[in-house]
Amino acid sequence: MQPAQRLRSIGFIHDNRMLAERAFYCLGGQPAILAGCPCFARKLFPKEVSVKNKRDRLFFTQLFVPQASQSSWDRRAELDVRLAIPSAQSACGMEVFMKQKLTVSCEGKPCYDIVMTIGFEELAGAALSVSAPERKICIVTDTNVAPLYAEQVKEAFSSAFAQVEVFEFPAGEENKTLANIQTLYAFLIEHHFDRKDTGFAAATYLRGIDFIQIPTTLLAQVDSSIGGKTGVDFDSYKNMVGAFHMPRLVYMNLDTLQTLDARQYYSGFAEIMKHGLIKDAKYYEWLISNMYEICERDPETLLSMIKRSCEIKKEVVENDPTEQGERALLNFGHTIGHAIEKNSGFQMLHGECVALGCVAAAYISWKKELIEMEEYYEIRDMFVPFNLPISADDLDVAKIVALTKSDKKMRGGKIRFVLLDRIGHARIDDTVTDEEMTAAIEELNFKDED
Repeated sequence: MQPAQRLRSIGFIHDNRMLAERAFYCLGGQPAILAGCPCFARKLFPKEVSVKNKRDRLFFTQLFVPQASQSSWDRRAELDVRLAIPSAQSACGMEVFMKQKLTVSCEGKPCYDIVMTIGFEELAGAALSVSAPERKICIVTDTNVAPLYAEQVKEAFSSAFAQVEVFEFPAGEENKTLANIQTLYAFLIEHHFDRKDTGFAAATYLRGIDFIQIPTTLLAQVDSSIGGKTGVDFDSYKNMVGAFHMPRLVYMNLDTLQTLDARQYYSGFAEIMKHGLIKDAKYYEWLISNMYEICERDPETLLSMIKRSCEIKKEVVENDPTEQGERALLNFGHTIGHAIEKNSGFQMLHGECVALGCVAAAYISWKKELIEMEEYYEIRDMFVPFNLPISADDLDVAKIVALTKSDKKMRGGKIRFVLLDRIGHARIDDTVTDEEMTAAIEELNFKDED
C-alpha cells in the first residue's frame, strides 16, 4: 500500500468529559489518533472506535508516545498528541506532535501563555480563556498574511465571539508608521471598539486594550511576539515610537512556517542563532547539529527549536520586563544591524541585518580579546548554512557608524553594545569606540575589488 498523504493535525483542548470519547480512527487500514473535537474529526474520518477502558488508553499511550505515562491522559499533564498517517518521510510510520505551552510571568505572577500547536482549531478556546464571548475582535493583519490566514482566523474567532472585524494594511517595513496607526484608530472608532474589547495600537488606543499575538513568521514566533514590546518606525528610524504592553495570549500555529518563502524563513533564524550565542551554548551546538532538519522545516525539529528560543526569551523578559538591565542582551547584533537596515532603505530583511550585526559584534568581541579568533570565525561561518549573509556589497561605513548614534539603546551619549565573552554568554559594554565599529563594518564590507 502506498503511504497515505500526511494529514494536517487537529488540535485538542483538554476536557475530562471528553476522555471517554477520545477515539481511535482508521483510514485505509492506517491508524491515527486524532486529538480534537469529535464532530470535526467525523467530517474527515468514516470510522470511529471508542477508547473507553484503561488498558486501551495505556496501550495507545505506550505505542505512540513511549515517554508518556498513564497519567498523561489526565488534563493536568496538558499533553496533546498528533499521530498522523504514515508518510514517506516518516521512518517509523508515525509522526508525533506534542503541543507545548509556556507561561510568561510579570512581577512574579502569571501574565500570559505562549501556545505552540498546529492549526487554528484551538484558537477560539484559547482566546476564551482570557476573554469573554461578548467582546469584539479586530484582526489586524497585512496584505501578505491576510490572503493566507485572515479568513481562517476570522472563522475560528466567529465561532466564539459576538463580532469579528478584519483590518488590513499594506505589508512591508515602510508601512510600519504612525500614519497607518491613525488609520487603524479610525477603524476601531468606526466599529465601536472600547476598552473592554480585544501592538502599538492596542497599547495606545483608549490608553490600552487587550490584544492577542498570532505570529505567522519564524522571526515573530521566536522574538517580536514575546515580551510586550510594541512600536512603529519614525522617519525610517526603527521602532522609535512605542510602549511596553503585554499581550493576553500568544498563539503560534507552526503550520504557517510552511508557507513562508525561503528568504523570510531564514531571516527569522538570525534571532534564533542569537539566543544560542548569548544564553545557551548547548542550544547553539544543537542548532548546528540539526541544520538539515531546520532547513527542511521538519515539524518536530521546529517545535523543539521554537520552544527553546521562547524559553530563553521568556526567562530574560521575566527578569527584566522593561529593559533596565539583562533584557538589553537580546540586542546582540542589533546596534549595527539596525543601522545597516536603515542604510539599505529596508531593502534587506531585519534578520539578514541582524546576522551581519552579530558577525560585527563577534568581530569586536574577538578584537577586544573576549573570545578567540577561532570562535569568531566559527560564529561567522555558521550563519552561512542557514542562508544568512556574512558580508554585504559596498556598505557606507561612515554613514552606518553615524546611524548607530540614533539607536534607541543609547545611554548618556554612549552605546550600550552587546558583546560575547564566550559562546553562550554575553555582556553589555559601553566602551566600544567608533574606530572599533568602523573596523567591524569594514570586515563585513564586500567591495568589487575584493
